[in-house]
Amino acid sequence: MKIAIVGGGAAGFFLAIHLKQAVPENRVIIFERAGRVLAKVRVSGGGRCNLTNSFAHVDDLSHIYPRGARLMKRLLREFSHEDAYRWFEAHGVKLVTQDDDCVFPAVQDSAAVISCLTHQAGRLGVEVRLGHPVKAVKRHEEGGLEVLFSGEGHSAERFDRVAVTTGGAPRSEGFDYLAALGHKMETPCPSLYTFSILHKDLTAMMGLVVEAAQVSIPGTKFRSRGALLITHWGLSGPAILKLSSYAARHLHDAGYRSPLQVSWAGEVNMETVRGYLQKMLSDNPRKQLGTLHPYGLQQRLWLYLLRRCGLCEEQLCGELGGKSLNRLANVLTADAYAIEGKGTYRDEFVTCGGVALSSVNALTMESRHCAGLYFAGEVLDVDAVTGGFNFQAAWTTAFVAARAMAAR
Repeated sequence: MKIAIVGGGAAGFFLAIHLKQAVPENRVIIFERAGRVLAKVRVSGGGRCNLTNSFAHVDDLSHIYPRGARLMKRLLREFSHEDAYRWFEAHGVKLVTQDDDCVFPAVQDSAAVISCLTHQAGRLGVEVRLGHPVKAVKRHEEGGLEVLFSGEGHSAERFDRVAVTTGGAPRSEGFDYLAALGHKMETPCPSLYTFSILHKDLTAMMGLVVEAAQVSIPGTKFRSRGALLITHWGLSGPAILKLSSYAARHLHDAGYRSPLQVSWAGEVNMETVRGYLQKMLSDNPRKQLGTLHPYGLQQRLWLYLLRRCGLCEEQLCGELGGKSLNRLANVLTADAYAIEGKGTYRDEFVTCGGVALSSVNALTMESRHCAGLYFAGEVLDVDAVTGGFNFQAAWTTAFVAARAMAAR
C-alpha cells in the first residue's frame, strides 16, 4: 500500500516507523509543512525532551489527561509508558527517571530522541518530504484518499491510507478540511501556560518557589497542587501549568481574565491553618512575627504576607489578637489575585481541542466518517498536564494506529 502521514512530529514518525516495521513493503511518506521535522521534540523539556513519565504517582488518569482520560486508559493497555521506555532504550536512547517521575534521555538532550526517530525511519525506508503543507484530504472516486497540498509545484496524490498527525492548531480553521469530511471538531484553545498577574509586590519576589502550594479558580472545581514559581510577570510552575490545563476552556471563554486563589500553605482548611498558627504563636510568645517560618515559607514571602495582612514584622507573637490571626490564616489559605492574561511555557505550545473522540474508533484510531483515514497525537482532542504525558499520548496513539493500519 501507499500510505501518507500528514505531519512530521513525534506521532508521525513513531507511526511511520511501526508501520514499516510491521509491513516493510508498504510505501510510507511523511509530509511536513515546515522546513524541518520534529521541531516540538527539539524544544520540549527545555531542549532535553521529557519523553514520558514513570506514572509512579498517578492514581487517576483524569488528573493528568483533562481531555481523553478514558481513551488513554484503554490505549495504555496496548502501549504503555513502560513500552515506550523499553522501545527507546532498545533503539539506543538511554533514559533516566527523575525524582519528579519525568523521563529524559540520559544525555539530557532532545537531539538523542530526534536522532533515534530519524535514523530508524531512514533505515526502514520511510520517505520524508519537507515544505508540503496539506490543505485537504478527500475521498478518491476510484478508491482510497487524495491528498491536496498548498502552494505551487505540489500535485495532488492518491493514497490507500492516510494518517493525520499534525498536532494541535492555534485556530479552528486549521481543522476545516477534517470538518469537511464529517468529523466533529472541538474548538482548539491553548493549554499549559503561565498566568500574568499585575501585582508589583508579588512579582518583586521573582524566582521564589513554594514547593507545595495549592491554586484554584474560585466558583469552579478547578484546582491543583504542586510547586509554585513567582516570575517577573506573575505565576508559573507545575501548580499553575496544571491549573491552566484543567481550566483551559474556562479561561479561554473568560478571555484569560479570572480571579485566582492561592494557598501558600498548601492547605485550604482555614481552621486547620489557624490552629497551626495559634500553636506556633503560643510556643514563641516573645519572638517577633517576622522571625517565624510557617509551613517552611521563605522569609521574604512570609514578610510579604504579613504586610498583606497589615501586620508589623516586629510585633511579638504573644501580642497577636484573634482578628489578626484570622487575617493571617486567611491569606495563607486563600490569598486572592486576578489573572490578567496568559504567557507561554518556554517554547512549547500545547492545545486542547481537535478531532472529537466521538469521531474516532477508539480501538483503531480510524475515522468513523472516512474509511482509511487515521489519527494520532495532539490532532485528537487529547491533551495532558506537563510531565511527559503529552508525548506518551503521541507514542501510544501512533502505535495503535500503526498496528490497525498494518492489519488492514
